Amino acid sequence: MKVVILCGGGGTRLREETEFRPKPMVEIGGRPILWHIMRSYAHYGFKEFVLALGYKGEVIKDYFINYHPLTSNVTVDLSTGKINYGNPTAEDWIVHMIDTGQETMTGGRLQRLEPILRPEGTFMLTYGDGVIDLNIQELVAFHSRHGRSATVTAVRPQARFGNMTLDGNQVIEFTEKPQTEESWINGGFFVFNAGIFDYLHGDATVLEAEPLEKLARDGQLIAYPHHGFWQCMDTVRDRNALEYLWKSGKAPWKV
Repeated sequence: MKVVILCGGGGTRLREETEFRPKPMVEIGGRPILWHIMRSYAHYGFKEFVLALGYKGEVIKDYFINYHPLTSNVTVDLSTGKINYGNPTAEDWIVHMIDTGQETMTGGRLQRLEPILRPEGTFMLTYGDGVIDLNIQELVAFHSRHGRSATVTAVRPQARFGNMTLDGNQVIEFTEKPQTEESWINGGFFVFNAGIFDYLHGDATVLEAEPLEKLARDGQLIAYPHHGFWQCMDTVRDRNALEYLWKSGKAPWKV
């Protein structure tokens, strides 16, 4: 089963980091957040990726084209020019990098990938800027059991500020940035059947607007509730928080 990762947005709210590279290439712990996302999928056996490129897509291409030599021990026979790589920990991933346009919206990027994805029927999709401690095999099994066209992982994000419970002026409970309880939001980490392509109509299609709204009205969208960790990287504050978790050795998404 292929995994689509949307990597084409401009990352305008993270301009400090994205002026010279696309947001999926912003690093956490010395590796692009895109690499962290791919590691999560690969940990559960899903190792074929389709990267939908757009803004500064050449940076992502360069990273993976040079990934093997840059992460390996290298031996060069100067008399012949023969190069041998030695790295027993190199990832056994297949990475398709597809240019889906500079200004194309999320649904349009997915539609451009239809020739690659439709023949196999079922595939996964997520965004190139969010990490999670999700059991992806269980997500896929959930999708298969329910037989809908689309499954979305529903998450409750961490609150931006701490919560206090008061009794008069007395603080009786203080919780630093707890998970919100009020509502569920789209956390990405979708599973789709090929029927999704019937809901996409050109480069201007925003996946999160009419397609998902119509799937919901048609009874073809089901949610997989995830009660664990999830965090997207929209701002420098978000990047710094993820970096802190990684350096502390307490990154929940680490596999």
